[in-house]
Amino acid sequence: MLEDGRIVAVKKSKIINEGKLQEFINEVVVLSRINHRNIVKLLGCCLETEVPLLVYEFVPNGTLSRYLSDQNEEFPPTWDMRLRIAIEIAGALYYLHSAASLPIYHRDIKSTNILLDDKYRAKVADFGTSRSIAIDQTHLTTRVHGTFGYLDPEYFQSSQFTEKSDVYSFDVVLVELLTGEKAISLTRTPEAKSLATYFICSMEENNLSDILDRRVLKEAIKEELNMVANIAKRCLNLDGKKRPTMKEVSMELEAVKISQKASSLEMCKRDDRPTMTEVAVMLDGLRGKEKQTGKEADLNTEESEYLLSTYTPSLSIDVGVGCSSTSTLDSL
Repeated sequence: MLEDGRIVAVKKSKIINEGKLQEFINEVVVLSRINHRNIVKLLGCCLETEVPLLVYEFVPNGTLSRYLSDQNEEFPPTWDMRLRIAIEIAGALYYLHSAASLPIYHRDIKSTNILLDDKYRAKVADFGTSRSIAIDQTHLTTRVHGTFGYLDPEYFQSSQFTEKSDVYSFDVVLVELLTGEKAISLTRTPEAKSLATYFICSMEENNLSDILDRRVLKEAIKEELNMVANIAKRCLNLDGKKRPTMKEVSMELEAVKISQKASSLEMCKRDDRPTMTEVAVMLDGLRGKEKQTGKEADLNTEESEYLLSTYTPSLSIDVGVGCSSTSTLDSL
């Protein structure tokens, strides 16, 4: 606890070596340049002691991984919460890739690196292996680093990490939110050990409803699930160039939220509720405006908050898994 009464979290390394010290220094450098409500805040550090220390804001509700597996009865992971958490993570990654002073690749997105605050809002954490890149740089060539089950197969084969590698890892987290399953599980059949593989195969066989979490199936509108599932499928494409950017993912998940809000308010009559097609047209219009104005390299705080957080228009590595036709939940 600090003198002003704030509770903080202190991170220290169990292993003391040059590599760990460099990770701590890298985390300080990266986090000192970014500010986003869905990224954990670094409050201070001490790198001159025998054991380096990093001091963060305290995030009380643990990791997303634990939250999904423990099934908190007081605050259960409802469909609304899962969708909101997905949007928050996507917004944070979009910020890192596009709106920070320099683009940043996280390089280790997974559900254990997503923390939940007192209101169960997502906070992206652990920037020890993150890297800043030049604005015109398209990839990093590095020794492969990451977590099996979340690691981009293309990166694993080429050692070239791109923004689409973060997209792949994010999507495994999105599939965890949809299914409640672990990214890697030895209790599943060998061909389904990887959640990414399991998910893609289920979609291509039109058996998606078999692996979705029961609460999700009960609470979500089928049209919403279809849209989110197909976003997930595109993000898992083995060809990184065919995956959407985090900006596109963020906007498309927001579109689902817009439709959901309209549905919950009922908009007086069902006929007043926007269809997903109408929402898609609206988003296409926004994208068109962005192409006309060009990409802004440095956004001010208000612009970033609008794009990332308050967008409310009027209204395991299993190489060989592919993506083909659009799948739906017709089997529900």
